[in-house]
Amino acid sequence: MTTVRIHWPNGRHGEHVVGSDWLTAARDAGVTIPTGCMGGSCGACEIEVNGTTVRACISTVPSSRRGELKVEFATDPFW
Repeated sequence: MTTVRIHWPNGRHGEHVVGSDWLTAARDAGVTIPTGCMGGSCGACEIEVNGTTVRACISTVPSSRRGELKVEFATDPFW
């Protein structure tokens, strides 16, 4: 099982299994990611992972060559 170190917006960090659900990984780190439709269409759950925007409700934790990922909350003026 491959893990990756994730640096969260709240200053926490932790090891998570590659391929695990973003919402579960966030919850385990004490981070709440807002959700809406849970199907990827509304965009409420958008996060930035190493500068790339993903929808956390339909995405999984990717691998990283460096073994680390930095997560930021995406900003959307409509939410």
